[in-house]
Amino acid sequence: MPTLSKRTENFTDSVIRRMTRISNQYGAVNLSQGFPDFEPPRELLDRLAQVTKEDFHQYSITWGAQNFREALAEKQSRLMGRKIDPDGEIVVTCGSTEAMMAAMMTVTNPGDKVIVFSPFYENYGADTILSGAEPIYVPLYPPEFNFNSEELEAAFKQKPKALILCNPSNPCGKVFTYDELKNIADLAEKYDTFVITDEVYEHIVYEPYKHTYFASLPGMWERTISCSSLSKTYSITGWRLGYIIAPRNIIEVAKKVHDFLTVGAAAPLQEAAVTGLRFGDDYYKELQAKYTEKRDLFLRGLDDIGISHTVPQGAYYILLDISEFGYKSDLEFCEVLARDVGVGAVPGSSFFREDVNHLIRLHFAKKNETLYEALNRLENIRKKIVKL
Repeated sequence: MPTLSKRTENFTDSVIRRMTRISNQYGAVNLSQGFPDFEPPRELLDRLAQVTKEDFHQYSITWGAQNFREALAEKQSRLMGRKIDPDGEIVVTCGSTEAMMAAMMTVTNPGDKVIVFSPFYENYGADTILSGAEPIYVPLYPPEFNFNSEELEAAFKQKPKALILCNPSNPCGKVFTYDELKNIADLAEKYDTFVITDEVYEHIVYEPYKHTYFASLPGMWERTISCSSLSKTYSITGWRLGYIIAPRNIIEVAKKVHDFLTVGAAAPLQEAAVTGLRFGDDYYKELQAKYTEKRDLFLRGLDDIGISHTVPQGAYYILLDISEFGYKSDLEFCEVLARDVGVGAVPGSSFFREDVNHLIRLHFAKKNETLYEALNRLENIRKKIVKL
């Protein structure tokens, strides 16, 4: 028999999705895979019910329904500080997962290099490898997860084709400052590099931190491929609606990649989601307030238990320090945590290029009662997990 593709030899299946299956197996509170257990806004659900009785059951325009692109362009133009052309500067994708993959395939050739900050969302390394490119990892240093400018420039000196920027960051919750973004921008211009951004948590940022769209920096529009989705903003992770915003010459290529990857995003869901895209600023203020409450609730509970953890500036993840338990494998610890304590988490090693086995990731995008239940179970962690 012929051999299979070598592209996937160096990575496994998604550890995040695997931990959801393990959580389900043991009836654990699933704080591993980052999706809410509360409903999307009622306006979206009401519109979705109407859409099922209307004529939106066939293919939409490949790169996105006209009214969806127009509503998205209006929203993001206001936020990004420039007029975005719905007909030439947007591609609607099947989630930000496809958006990132399409962006990578749009700008890279086999053999190119791509800078990835570590820790990173697990798809980035896989996207790079599947595109035939080679990742260059640059560490972010806790507790603030800042980068070293000299180390970053050393990576740029390897002539990468692109840099991936997740801001706010999954899994560490970092929100890059304007000065940090300007540093990246100066290096991208100096070494003629694209920047692919993942900004799915753009509206989940905690005071006093502010989100800055990388494409809004001086001179960066021309070399930025902005990827995001509606999943986290409107609590519709299962709808799989994402998008790419970029200059027309980049979008023309991204359209072709997207067409042959997935043809198009779901037409009825695009129609229903237009309602959310037209929400006013009050919705995003309420979203920030909701997640601030959940963050504070969860962190207070962890502090009461006495386990060291990070404090996110954005997104809805924390990294928990499990050093005291002495496990050499954080994956094994997460399996024991799900089985014996009843809480699902993700091993930190799946996010770090460095040898990290003392951190696990949990998320707090859950109802308050779900978070209280998880904290009640974690209260017994030292009784139920034997230290090695």
